[in-house]
Formats: sequence, C-alpha cells, structure tokens
Amino acid sequence: MRRVVVTGMGTVNPIGNSIPELDEALREGRSGGALITSFDVSESPVKIGCEVKGFDPESVLDRKSARRTSRFIHLAVGAAHEAVESSGLDIRAEGDRVGASIASGIGGMDMQLLAHEHYLTNGIDRFSPFWTPGIIPNMGAGYVSMEFGTQGPLASSSTACAASSMAIGDAVMYIRAGMADAMLAGGAECGVVPVGIGGFHGIRACSTRNDEPATASRPFDATRDGIVLGEAGSVLVLEELEHALRRDATILAEVTGYGLSSDARHVTEPDPTGENPARAITNALADAGRTTADVEYVNAHGTSTPVGDAAETRVLKRVFGERANEVPVSSTKSMTGHLLGATGATEAAICVLAINGGYLPPTINLHTPDPECDLDYVPNTAREQRIDVAISNGFGFGGHNACLVIERYEERRG
Repeated sequence: MRRVVVTGMGTVNPIGNSIPELDEALREGRSGGALITSFDVSESPVKIGCEVKGFDPESVLDRKSARRTSRFIHLAVGAAHEAVESSGLDIRAEGDRVGASIASGIGGMDMQLLAHEHYLTNGIDRFSPFWTPGIIPNMGAGYVSMEFGTQGPLASSSTACAASSMAIGDAVMYIRAGMADAMLAGGAECGVVPVGIGGFHGIRACSTRNDEPATASRPFDATRDGIVLGEAGSVLVLEELEHALRRDATILAEVTGYGLSSDARHVTEPDPTGENPARAITNALADAGRTTADVEYVNAHGTSTPVGDAAETRVLKRVFGERANEVPVSSTKSMTGHLLGATGATEAAICVLAINGGYLPPTINLHTPDPECDLDYVPNTAREQRIDVAISNGFGFGGHNACLVIERYEERRG
C-alpha cells in the first residue's frame, strides 16, 4: 500500500491565523470565544461565537475575487497558502498528479443571506452572477484548485461536521489508489452569521452563556449547555511517501487509517448505543494495522452539547473497554468553538502538532465533573506526553461518522 504522509499545514481559525499561532494557543489553553462583532447581536438570544480576527482576505486573493466570494472561500484559500508554502511543493510542476479535497458542511451562508436580502428588495432581477458560485459548498475546493493550479482529483465533501475529516480520508484513498501523488486536503466554514446562529439556536444546539463567552464552550463539563459556533479554514498537504522522500520534504506525520460508518437513525441525534460511531473508530484502526492498545491520544468530537458529549463518552468506552480511563481524550472545541465543516481538518492539524510537540492539548473550561463523562479529558492545562498514535473523531448530522488515525512518521512500520 502507498503510504501517505503530511508535509505541510495551514490554518486560519479563532485561536490562530497560522500553524505556529495555533500551536502556541493550544499549549496555553487559550479560548477563542467572545461577543460576536461581525453583525448586530443586540436582539439575539445568542450573542457569542468564535470568530477569526485580523485576517485580511486580500492578503491571499485579489480585491475583486475577495469581494465576489464568500468568507468560507477566503478562509480555505488562506489556509491553503500557508500549507503549500510550508510544504515546499511545486504544484504547477506536478501537472495532474496533485489534487484538492476541500470540504464545507454548508458553504456560503453569508452570501446566501445577501442573496435573500436582494430578492426581498428587487425580486429575481439583477442577481449578481457571482452569488451562485459563492454560495455552493464545493467552491472552496474550486478556488483552491484555481489558485494553485491543481489538475488532479478535485473533490468536496459536504457531510456536516464530519466533512473535512472525510475530505482528508478521501484524499488518502486517492493517493493510495495511485490517482494522485499529492493532495491539498481540508475544509473551511463560516458559521458565525445570522442564519447560522439562528439555525443552530432553532434546534437548541447553541450555548446562551452570553455573559461568559470565553468559557461557554465546555465539553464534558456537567454545566455545558451547547456549542459555540466558530469559523475556520484548515488545509493539510498530503503526499505519497516516496514522492515526499524524493524531493527531500519535511515529513510531519503519517495518516495511516480512515474509517467510516453511518448511524442510520436520526437527523441530528447521535446513536445512543455508541455502536455505529465506535465502528468508524475500529474500522480506522484496522485500516492502520493498529489496535486500541496502540492509541495514545484521542481528539474527540466533543461539541459541548449535553447529549453529544455523553454519547461520545459511551462510544470511547465501547471502543477501549477496560483501557478507556487510561487513554487521554480532549476536545479542542473548548478553545476553537465548533467549526462545522472545518473542524475535522483543524483537529487533524492539532493532532500533528501534538505528536511533534510532545503534548496533550487540554479541554479547557472543565471544572464540574459529570458522572456520564468520566474519562481523562486532560482538563484545563496541556500535559507533556509523547504521542506516537492519535485518532481524531468527526461526527456529523445525518449520522455521518468518520475517524482518522494519525501517527508519528517512522521510516519502517510494523
């Protein structure tokens, strides 16, 4: 089997507009939660979010393109620039051997809102020709491909909060199958918009802890009351191992396993038994040639919802059995907020940072124990520990379950 390694990473997210900034924030346990500033929330029951700050889309796109595109596209291209630059990969010299797999769970919610406002004022006349390509979720992938000239496989998962985990896993499969030698893989989302906040509040998923924005996202804590929506773009450069070695690339980690499953039961609620999400994890470990005994860190989906966090705890107990209390688990959404379609890629990058940095990212804001959530969640403070094998979980509305196995790169495995 062709081995797939990570040779570059990029991110724009609420706690860091670059990979080094993200690494520093994780070590410090820094929260991205704050009062929303991008629109008026004075009459909103939800006033908090995890917004990206200080990012200028014109730093990565020309002025016209930046004005004509949705924010999720800006974030995707911004992250891809850092990833490609850090990898040193000359994409245009590779012809059709480099592709892109960039996910978005929802797409251009900001431009959907503008289009609706235009319709209410003007009817169907004089719609901008840029609104449709700015709204559809696949255009994060499309713009990344156009920006860097990737001519290989071009894909875009839209599987809710599992989307960018699947984008990375699918990219691994393309490389393994010989369809590409390298892939730009990740996701982007802009959930902090009125329709995003309104929609998730409508299903009672959002935290309303408006007076405590920095501590509102509190996965696994007994007082958790819902997600804090965020926005981000994160991209990894994946390469076939021999291709990376031939160009003397710096190898950051290896993606060794990818597993999927479906709950097949409800539009939003997780499988209460944990059986189906657990199968995604065991499938990923089998794909990697690993067992549960090899896993040293779990980056949990951990959204800070009462139902979801308890359900994921049951999943991990089902997977790890008697060893469940020995495996460190953390939810970095406690810091970044819930990044929807960008969450899997951001958390995959976090796993790579943890492996290379020798630390466990914390679950911050965890102060009140919940009897239903009784694992080692690395509460509040990062912990030094060598990690060789990590897994990252991504669970999405509709029953989409995905898991990635990410490992320290070793010249020989087995």
